[in-house]
Amino acid sequence: MGYLLLLPILFPFAAASALALPALKTAQNRRRFVVAALALEFGFAILCACTETGTLPVLPLGGELCVTFALDGLGRIFSLLVVCMWLLSGLFAQEYMAGEEHLGRYYAFLFLSEGALMALCCAANYLTMYLGFELMTLFSLPLALHTQSDAARRGGCKYLFYSVFGACLGLLGFYTVHAYGSSTAFTPGGTLDPARLAGHEGFVAAAAFLAVLGFGAKAGLFPLHAWLPAAHPEAPAGASALLSGVITKAGVLCVIRVIYYQFGAAFLRGTWVQYAWLALALVTVFLGSMLACKEKAFKKRLAYSTVSQVAYIFFGLTLLQPIALTGAVLHVVVHSAIKNGLFFTAGAVILKTGRTDVRALRGVGKAMPFTMGCFTVLSLGLVGIPPLGGFVSKWLLAEGSLKSGVPVFGWLGPVVLLVSALLTAGYLFSITITAFLPGKDFDAADAPHREPGPFITVPLAVLTALTVLTGLCPGLLTGPVAALAAALC
Repeated sequence: MGYLLLLPILFPFAAASALALPALKTAQNRRRFVVAALALEFGFAILCACTETGTLPVLPLGGELCVTFALDGLGRIFSLLVVCMWLLSGLFAQEYMAGEEHLGRYYAFLFLSEGALMALCCAANYLTMYLGFELMTLFSLPLALHTQSDAARRGGCKYLFYSVFGACLGLLGFYTVHAYGSSTAFTPGGTLDPARLAGHEGFVAAAAFLAVLGFGAKAGLFPLHAWLPAAHPEAPAGASALLSGVITKAGVLCVIRVIYYQFGAAFLRGTWVQYAWLALALVTVFLGSMLACKEKAFKKRLAYSTVSQVAYIFFGLTLLQPIALTGAVLHVVVHSAIKNGLFFTAGAVILKTGRTDVRALRGVGKAMPFTMGCFTVLSLGLVGIPPLGGFVSKWLLAEGSLKSGVPVFGWLGPVVLLVSALLTAGYLFSITITAFLPGKDFDAADAPHREPGPFITVPLAVLTALTVLTGLCPGLLTGPVAALAAALC
């Protein structure tokens, strides 16, 4: 059954290659193929998640080095998240990008980046994870560059530079684990060898810090966050949603693997490394929220919001406490659903109205009530208003922080998260107010636009429903995640 794991990894590469067939050059055939292939990939991922596949060595490279795949509890969560969001983004693109040029290229790299992400999710050791991380960067770059405008090229170059620089720091972590650990295979609790580690604790701790900083670049962790607001606004809305809602989480997955499966929480707890991470996370939370409040471009505001919200996850991870870790992993899922939905609404508004500035959205809610209604529900979830999913994850983050016993940060963290929540309400609810309450002098003829079609409204409805469901039934996720967190901390 081990070879079953290769199915969701290799199938997207096969689908990308199939797009070169002459029969798939027509828009109708390509649409059917893309939707069917994404749905089939979704089914393959579910099949693997429900099957005990074991460990699969694929490519021995000499010595202990080997490309190896396995699917543990953490990998199942992230892999299902990837295929779900890719399917919804593929559906969204059928209407949003209809009639655009180079769609074959766009969908090819959509499949290729999905395959690289699935390889990363199924990685059983540091080397495999690193290779998946690098492939994901290379294959997702063309999505950010798709429009080929000057701004897109600048944003794409910045994305590539930050990602490659971060990957170099991550590679340092690999060399360190290989030199001072008993294995590079992912093992709960870490793999550092006390005999090899003796006398080198300072160097290993510094390497761990740099590795997390490097992988954190993909997730927008300060000071390597500048690529997010540069790459997002110029990419198609579906690609922006994936960059913000899913690809940033690849950095989170790598950080979890590095902290809890390689260096080990026990080695890092109480060290300067933990305090430095916590400081960077809280700075990023506050900085992202403040920049989002000042930003007037719709998609760029959402990009700055991602910088802040993903930092919530980093804060929970670096507390090295089981409740906080549970909240962090739950926020991975919740934020992905919410942020993909918010970018879908931004894309729908831009598609139907051509308006990209939040100050130009006056009365849009009266012309697009379903779209902006979903935006409002998603915004409530991101702020953390009960009974939506964002409330549960942020509550667990605050509870874990207060119970962590970490000096200063134990109480400072919830304060910063609360301030950030208020700022989030300010930069999101102002859009809803402008859209639905334009004022008495507003003429409905100023916004004679209609709702988008089902390829946009259905994915948007699904993401809104997921936001509500994770709040009303949090036990569906918190139960298994809590058991995983207890084993890691």
